[in-house]
Amino acid sequence: MAQPTQTDVHVDQILTNMSVAYIQNASMFVATKVFPVVTVQKQSDKYYTYPKGAWFRDEAEVRADGTEASGSGYGQSTDNYSCDVYAHKKDIGDQVRANADAPLSPDLDAVTFVSQRLMLRQEVQWVTDTFATGKWGTDASFTTPTQWSTYTSSDPITDIETGKTTILKNTGFLPNKLVLGYEVYTKLKHHPDIVDRISGGATAANPALGSDALLARIFGVDEVIIPMAIKNTGKEGEADSFGFTHGKHALLCYTTSTPGLLSPTAGYTFQWQGVSQGLGTAVGIKKFRMEALASDRVEGQIAFDNKIVSTDLGYFFNSVVA
Repeated sequence: MAQPTQTDVHVDQILTNMSVAYIQNASMFVATKVFPVVTVQKQSDKYYTYPKGAWFRDEAEVRADGTEASGSGYGQSTDNYSCDVYAHKKDIGDQVRANADAPLSPDLDAVTFVSQRLMLRQEVQWVTDTFATGKWGTDASFTTPTQWSTYTSSDPITDIETGKTTILKNTGFLPNKLVLGYEVYTKLKHHPDIVDRISGGATAANPALGSDALLARIFGVDEVIIPMAIKNTGKEGEADSFGFTHGKHALLCYTTSTPGLLSPTAGYTFQWQGVSQGLGTAVGIKKFRMEALASDRVEGQIAFDNKIVSTDLGYFFNSVVA
């Protein structure tokens, strides 16, 4: 054997220009993209609401000369929000920091880790609060013959039109957003009805693929939102179990572009800025000394309330694909 060998002249070192970590991109999370975000100064407070029916009654009458105009009015009440505070931490031991080789950066890694946990918590909570049955004015449930993954008998375009008509008829507002679970999107973009609208008649050998923008045009909404966040439900020390956070569902809704007075919307995401120690941000990250543990602690906080304010401005499609 030739000498010296490779191991005699080279000792493997840690690369300083790359590492591997499964960090989800922020674009995969949609918890702050569906409803308007309202940043608030107080953890809880109230806002005014108006009865829907008062604005749709036809009560104007012919006015005779010299007489008063017909008149009516509307009631007023209040509702409230309350932002729960969620927090997570990561400790950095003095010994870990002192022995960390490049390119490891325990402090930066801890900030990234904590931020990722907070983003995931907000995403999962949005699903619990809004992307489920029993939350909206209409729940449309599907069986195998009508699920959008059954290409031979389902009609997703008509289903969406039914949802749009239902919301418009009951509120006077046409839905402008459609949220599709990723598994719904992957089935829907290959549906023959969708492919035909995009291509004008594609073949099985040469299918046309739907993008979110093209789907928005087909369904007549301003935006199709496709969440792609995943969650590991396996406990630490157990086998990993990964899955999509949003499930095989869809949500059609109307939301206002900007929060304001007299602005109807399906929901708001209230975010309390008090968690950032006066910095005016919705996420607060701080580092402080834990002398008893000979460690520094990186701690993050976020406070929010996903508030459905108009159930009739949403139409939920439950288990819409197999």
